[in-house]
Amino acid sequence: MSSRLVLVLGGTRSGKSRFGVRRAAELATDGAVTYLATARPGDPELDERIRAHRRDRPGGWSTVDVGDDLAATIRSAGASSTLLLDGLTLWLSAIAGDLPADVDAILDGPFAAALEAIDAHQGAIVVVSDEIGLGMVPLDPVGRRFRDLLGIAHQRLAARADEAYLLVAGMPLKLRGA
Repeated sequence: MSSRLVLVLGGTRSGKSRFGVRRAAELATDGAVTYLATARPGDPELDERIRAHRRDRPGGWSTVDVGDDLAATIRSAGASSTLLLDGLTLWLSAIAGDLPADVDAILDGPFAAALEAIDAHQGAIVVVSDEIGLGMVPLDPVGRRFRDLLGIAHQRLAARADEAYLLVAGMPLKLRGA
């Protein structure tokens, strides 16, 4: 099991990324953190968000673009390194595409592999993700399946987490631990 798993959830502009950066820095005994980036550049607005996130974290941290195989990315990081995954939502969205009718293929496939890699990692891991299940029910079936996929993924991570937080208006609400 990971030496410390921290789950940070929140809505858009809730402060979850900033909190995740701070928590990862606190957990990194040697000050080194590997930032696992899931945003994929492609439009000017998202590109600016990526640049802003880079400015907001310490310059000495390394950044790894995750791609589709999160499990392999985690396994390739130093065994005891502190990792900050920001964020789970974008990674799941990228690998889900137009979601099959049953989300189990993702939950039991690439997401389960990522959980195994998290469990095997010896260093601390901070996972940042968007809590999208608090709003209205999406009108289209793909949107509803994604909301369900993310909600189940959050439950599975929270069950393993040593610490869990929900960020609202920049304020962390402790759900578990520390």
